[in-house]
Amino acid sequence: MTSVRITSDIVIPHHSVRMPEQNTTRRSRNEDCYIIAEAGVNHNGSMRIAMALIDAAADAGADAVKFQTFRAGSLVVRHAEKAAYQKRQDAAQESQLEMLSGLELSHDDHVQLISHCRSRGIQFLSTAFDSGSADYLDSLSLPFVKIPSGEITNLPRLRSAVIPGRRIILSTGMANLGEVEAALIALEKEGASWDDIIVLHCHTDYPTQFTDVNLLAMRTMSSAFPGIRVGYSDHTLGIEVPVAAVALGACLIEKHFTLDRTLPGPDHAASLQPDELRSMVTAVRNVENALGHGRKEPSASESINKLVVRKSIVAACQITAGEMLTAANLTVKRPGSGISPMRWDDVLGTRANRDYGTDELIEFSGA
Repeated sequence: MTSVRITSDIVIPHHSVRMPEQNTTRRSRNEDCYIIAEAGVNHNGSMRIAMALIDAAADAGADAVKFQTFRAGSLVVRHAEKAAYQKRQDAAQESQLEMLSGLELSHDDHVQLISHCRSRGIQFLSTAFDSGSADYLDSLSLPFVKIPSGEITNLPRLRSAVIPGRRIILSTGMANLGEVEAALIALEKEGASWDDIIVLHCHTDYPTQFTDVNLLAMRTMSSAFPGIRVGYSDHTLGIEVPVAAVALGACLIEKHFTLDRTLPGPDHAASLQPDELRSMVTAVRNVENALGHGRKEPSASESINKLVVRKSIVAACQITAGEMLTAANLTVKRPGSGISPMRWDDVLGTRANRDYGTDELIEFSGA
């Protein structure tokens, strides 16, 4: 085994990962951040609510709406307890299997949802949580294969996620850097190109506390894996954190939403309502526009202000022709259409080429 790149509880051989020559993590400014409105299981098993969620996501301007595909019996054992956040949001005394059984979507449900997404001009996506559901989603030829955080250490799932022509979204909640790298190595060994992978920073508590977000981990992954694009899957309350993630270079944002935060179910309380989702999409687009091209130069709209707000060297009092120009008879005032004050030292000690009245712009040949 050769040298190790990352010190963690997983040993990774240095030669096993292709390292592109150039870091292309930050997208070009003409490539919009892809926004996924995460409906998840917030349909509560109702197709009427699921259709309304598609409408809300489309109305908000999201690029895609994503559901969850699973068969509860293939996902959890019979007596598995609900996660802590699920117990907080839904106090019903039921097992995780019982809770999830009421949230399944049938194959026919998927067909109807995809059709409705097409009619609304929004991309349908879903996350598979068991192998049979993964096979079914693969048959639908969706543009993305989503690997949820809980599957990042599931080698068989990682291998099966690599499909020619499909991009992979890898969520990294609960993972350390070594586990992320191990997953990337597994994907690459199956033939995945780094250009086809988007790694999402994520925290899996619902809702995530601001102090737990650790948004700078996006930069850590960008540095550790040059060439991998990085996004963010958000479970905080509000829209501040996903908007901040875009400012840090996220190429994809995933955010849970619901029709009503007071509905029963495990994820509603930590989700945005439709008006908030619309506000997040608007804020993301505004931030993208504000990020600009990165060159430090005046924009066309502010160039016209130069003459107004910048200053020139002017006569502080009456000056006669041939009189020496000094700090006593010169000053600096608006407008900026004369000699720049940056040439102050060049002007001092020269002689006036003509008579000047107070506040007249000084003329200077540089001789």
